Amino acid sequence: MRFAPLALVLALAAGDAAAAPPIEAAFGNTVVSTFPDGKSQHIWFDEDGGYTASGRRGQRSSGRWSLRADEICLRQLRPFPAPILYCTPVPKDAATVAWTSKALDGQPVRLKLVRGRFGP
Repeated sequence: MRFAPLALVLALAAGDAAAAPPIEAAFGNTVVSTFPDGKSQHIWFDEDGGYTASGRRGQRSSGRWSLRADEICLRQLRPFPAPILYCTPVPKDAATVAWTSKALDGQPVRLKLVRGRFGP
């Protein structure tokens, strides 16, 4: 289980500063998380609260996402249920800029929303 914040990834369209970051811009697109070693993880968010991912080592995972204030939170369900909820902040302008966050293991990752669904 290797999450990049993604992730988090998401928020992705400008919105009310007091509201949770909207993620509509991520639907139908790909969040690419690039690690210091140059390897990337791809995450795809669905409108129904699900996500699928392809890790930097090619492993597939999936689970549920939710929003909490200015963070996106991921709970992995497959290939095994993760015992933690991973949350990370997402900038309000994430739909148009790349940003740096931290992976689950604490290492920095560079995140970017890319148009279209693609990946390994």
